[in-house]
Amino acid sequence: MKEKIRIGCGAGFSGDRLEPALILTEKGNLDYLVLECLAERTIALAQKRKQQDPNSGYDVLLERRIEGLLPLLLQHQTRLITNMGAANPIAGAKKILEIAQKLRLKVKVAVVLGDDVFDQLSGEELSMEGEKPLSSYGQLISANAYLGVDAILPALATDAQIILTGRLADPSLFLAPMIHELGWSKENADLMGKGTVLGHLMECAGQITGGYFADPVTKPVPDMDILGHPILEVSRDGSGLISKVNGTGGLINTQTAKEQLLYEVLDPGNYFTPDVVADFRSVRFEEIGHFENQPPHRV
Repeated sequence: MKEKIRIGCGAGFSGDRLEPALILTEKGNLDYLVLECLAERTIALAQKRKQQDPNSGYDVLLERRIEGLLPLLLQHQTRLITNMGAANPIAGAKKILEIAQKLRLKVKVAVVLGDDVFDQLSGEELSMEGEKPLSSYGQLISANAYLGVDAILPALATDAQIILTGRLADPSLFLAPMIHELGWSKENADLMGKGTVLGHLMECAGQITGGYFADPVTKPVPDMDILGHPILEVSRDGSGLISKVNGTGGLINTQTAKEQLLYEVLDPGNYFTPDVVADFRSVRFEEIGHFENQPPHRV
């Protein structure tokens, strides 16, 4: 087991910029790169594409991202975890292998399935919001369950360089390599909670480096046009150091971290994931230093 690992987040949504992932892989000294590219809207659109073409349904930028990243991933021995499989991870994996062949590279891809539950719906299930049958809202297009670390850990136990998933809980994309590499027990609620907090801070990529925080004049963020994406160095005790590559834009400070901590959180004392119910109320941030325009922060 390792004492610490480094995880970068190269994308926080489907249409995110391509450059940050390349910079992270080349200069971030990463063990893992995560590309978080899936949301409810994007997976529904992916399902529509799959209905029109059974060989489609993966992320629309998968080919462009992989063509640029694959040589760097192999060169720097960085494993990629991504939900760019969207509605069709198997077709996405085949496309990655096709790209590798075109680039004359060898790569092993593991696919995580099980999130698509569309065939299990009758349409008579009641919605949580209105307690009306789902079919009463119109045509059903997509139904996906949020998978947790249990679904992805078997893939990490293989020697696959790329793990491609569909709908997985966003923090689980980061928590799974922590468990795998640091020897954490899934029964250790304290470490599961800490890892989930760190995954939540990282999942939206450029949001924690100032993209979510920025408000011109009152909350200025430098060099937004070359916003850097975050790197997490997580230790076996569950503490994390968040930084970015020197020379990239943006900033990381207590304010950006606190805003991201509360992003999409209804109850800070009960943050539900498939892995754990995390309590964010005791999270502490500490600014521990500065170099160039990159202040690292310990969580």
